[in-house]
Amino acid sequence: MKLEGIHHVTAITGDAPGNVEFYAGVLGLRLVKKTVNQDDPTVYHLFYADEKGSAGSDITFFEYPGVPRGRAGDGMIHRVAFRVASGEALDFWQRRLETQGVEVARSETSLVFPDPEGLDLELAIDDRGDEPLRADHPDIPQAVAIQGFAGVRAYASEPEASAALFEETLNFERKDDVLWEARGAKRGGLYWFDAPPESRGSSGAGTVHHVAWASEMDEHEAWRQRVQASGSRPTPVIDRFYFRSVYFREPSGVLFEIATLGPGFTADEDLGSLGEALSLPPNFEHLRGELEGVLTPLPDPRARARIGS
Repeated sequence: MKLEGIHHVTAITGDAPGNVEFYAGVLGLRLVKKTVNQDDPTVYHLFYADEKGSAGSDITFFEYPGVPRGRAGDGMIHRVAFRVASGEALDFWQRRLETQGVEVARSETSLVFPDPEGLDLELAIDDRGDEPLRADHPDIPQAVAIQGFAGVRAYASEPEASAALFEETLNFERKDDVLWEARGAKRGGLYWFDAPPESRGSSGAGTVHHVAWASEMDEHEAWRQRVQASGSRPTPVIDRFYFRSVYFREPSGVLFEIATLGPGFTADEDLGSLGEALSLPPNFEHLRGELEGVLTPLPDPRARARIGS
């Protein structure tokens, strides 16, 4: 069995409206699902992805309104990297981000910058041949659009402690001392280790909650059994309606999820209207009236872009 790269990455925001403005407005991703955190349904769970809501492109956020900023430290993911096609794409994004007042660090092959709450993001030229997972935005030509995940970078004081789980259980391929790849038949996702800062990390706005790896539906329980046999402590399979999930911590401390490739975001919305209304899984539908009264109103930057186009 092989995992099909990264399924999604979930982070924390204290400002859902600002989060939508940045990820859907500035970065041009599509808000494909406006739902709630199923472990705390009084707060949003927002999903941004390509035009189809494909696994491999979903960056998602739990909103805890007003939560202070966190700081990535040992055992935490500190950067999320997306793919772009070329140096011309980096040129485009450098201009676009600097116009928005975002400070960027440019190299020959990548562009690094923070989101509004300090989460480090990277756009990296990637020629590994995976299908581009792009959203449509009138201000962003398809040739330079974000194409899905390249990988994530985590802080770890003892990265070698994770080697057995990665290599023997999860079937990651080791690329060098600090770089691993999960590659299936269609997609791959990279996982880097970096030396941690001296300061201790803290969860909060602008930090990553977990990274999810993609599993075929019929292999999901087998992955759980493999993780359990390795000595890790996976949760039972949890039905999240849009996919099924198993969670566990890898030895460096990062929370991993194995999520299924399906049923997908069209389980309760048409493709053309993804993300436009509040979507609630059936078990939460009875809370709709209450939740619509407490959840933060959100802007629609894509609608404004269409009006101005």
